[in-house]
Amino acid sequence: MESFDVIVVGAGAAGMLAAGRAASRKLSTLLLEKNRLAGKKLLITGKGRCNLTNDCDVEEFLRSVRTNSRFLYSALSRFSPKDVMDFFEALPLPLKVERGRRVFPVSDRASDVVEKLSSWTRRQGVLTRTETVKELWLEDGDLCGVILADGRRIAAKSVIIATGGVSYPLTGSTGDGYRFAAQAGHTLIPAQPSLVPIVTKEDYCRKMQGLSLKNVTVRVVDPKKKKPVYEELGEMLFTHFGVSGPLILSASSHMDAGRIADYRITVDFKPALDEEKLDARLLRDFEKYKNKDFMNSLSDLLPRKAIPVIVKESGIDAETKVHQVTREQRRALVSLIKHFPLTPAALRPIEEAIVTSGGVKVSEVNPKTMESKLTPGLFFAGEVLDVDAYTGGYNLQIAFSTGFLAGESVLQD
Repeated sequence: MESFDVIVVGAGAAGMLAAGRAASRKLSTLLLEKNRLAGKKLLITGKGRCNLTNDCDVEEFLRSVRTNSRFLYSALSRFSPKDVMDFFEALPLPLKVERGRRVFPVSDRASDVVEKLSSWTRRQGVLTRTETVKELWLEDGDLCGVILADGRRIAAKSVIIATGGVSYPLTGSTGDGYRFAAQAGHTLIPAQPSLVPIVTKEDYCRKMQGLSLKNVTVRVVDPKKKKPVYEELGEMLFTHFGVSGPLILSASSHMDAGRIADYRITVDFKPALDEEKLDARLLRDFEKYKNKDFMNSLSDLLPRKAIPVIVKESGIDAETKVHQVTREQRRALVSLIKHFPLTPAALRPIEEAIVTSGGVKVSEVNPKTMESKLTPGLFFAGEVLDVDAYTGGYNLQIAFSTGFLAGESVLQD
């Protein structure tokens, strides 16, 4: 029977960091991945560009963590965003910082991230195999290793679970880690979608399908509260079912899925202009196009795909001559552009979520080591834990930090 110091289950961001760090400490380390290739989910992050982390300090980072932020303090302090950036630069993988302090590889290729991480684990001495783990090998409550799908047993002094959540199941995130945790007696917080596109009631989103907006403000209002639950400047995308993109994904994490229809979303197409300045801008455009039909007067102000929708929703006949548009109509148009309404009907399925909220209850895990408080020798890292953050590189950083800390803490003397 084979025996290792450490077995890591799941070769994603957290698993590769955990395995590489453990092996760098001269521990015999086996990395098991049920997919043929490692890092399958990494390949699709950041639209295939891989938003590795966010270039901010630990305290600021924690403010962007939605769930159980303080649990992550030790992990982030030990392997911070700066440490992640230094780590990848040294591989070497040149990085760049973009708007919102999002960090990407200069190549804009997630495949480069996976290749560099895989090469690094090999150099550290990690043995990686394509195997499906069926369950933990436990005897009288003691951890002995893992049992594979074909019944074979592999012994290990410690096991690190880094199998992800249940989002994007085609990448292998099918909730295996939750089963393993439950087998060891852990409490599971039910998985919910976090950072997920939103289905809207309006048909006009479908008419604008494919339209990507930059530098707009999305505001989410909960009628039960006195101020918006979310308001941010950034990018969004119209789809055949509703809306998506970074702003919408972050907005979804502030909304209770059980009463999604209670919320109201508005989009400010021109956040740099207040209503008075936007009205003045419209007056200049109307003067320029005073002999044109209203439909043909907005091309300097709005994206082409949005114009037919804005015209229809304004209530102004498309063939009205610009010089015939009244002051009241123009003011209503200004309000529409500044407060374009969207009515959420549902969140997209959990399988489409960027990350899942829920997982292993963190009060049952030592935050300074990532070791189970219930089963010695069992560690958790990444999305399998009940931690999640907003979009912008934060969730991958959590995977890297918790994976690194688990790999560093396992079998410490």
